[in-house]
Amino acid sequence: MRAPAWLTARPVAHRGLHDDARGIVENMPAAARAAMAGNFSIELDIQLTADGEAMVHHDDGLGRLTEGSGALRTKTAAELRQVAFKNTSERMMSLSDLCDLVAGRVPLVIEVKSHFDGDRRLVRRMAEVLSSYEGPAAGMSFDPDQVLALRELIPARPRGIVAQRTYTAAEWPDTTPDQRAGMTYLRHAFRTRPHFVAYWVDELPDIAPWIARNIFGCPLLTWTVRTAEQRTRADRYADQMIFERFHPDV
Repeated sequence: MRAPAWLTARPVAHRGLHDDARGIVENMPAAARAAMAGNFSIELDIQLTADGEAMVHHDDGLGRLTEGSGALRTKTAAELRQVAFKNTSERMMSLSDLCDLVAGRVPLVIEVKSHFDGDRRLVRRMAEVLSSYEGPAAGMSFDPDQVLALRELIPARPRGIVAQRTYTAAEWPDTTPDQRAGMTYLRHAFRTRPHFVAYWVDELPDIAPWIARNIFGCPLLTWTVRTAEQRTRADRYADQMIFERFHPDV
């Protein structure tokens, strides 16, 4: 399967079309609604709860974005659905909630967050949710084990590698040296068989994504585009941008 045309047809709103000035927090329902209003694809993150649900949230902890505290993975889905985002009455969604909200109107690009411990429960739950979802959706992860899980458990959906040039122990404390080495240069691609790559815009151009794009035909998304200079770089070296903090059509 090759990556579908919808993957790169429109800019991808990073964690939805969030806007602090309008009180729209990343990954909350209003951010998804704003992205749909602009006909942008939605990039989102999912995290595993204590009871095995896939919740839409980027951070491991709750404190930066919500009125809650503590580690997300220690809470149940029911508990997290009661946690309000800061300065708003909106609550955290599960992946199923988001799918019901979007209902296929724009594509979803779902990043599987990982603690690099081999736990596949999050991808299994994602597979369960997407089995009854008829809209366009793709999965991706930094973690090669999760990309392999996407290949094995959700083979009919496009999957991608999220990547950058280097990985340090300070930035990636859950990883071992061998895991970090295995993530560089897209080394695991022959095992995980990605349909696309999402690469850090500040490290483009780079040889690994160039080979993936030009030799193996994998479309290249690039993250996270916030400035005019980054947008120019994305236009030159990638097939589509994952953006935030501006409106591409204005």
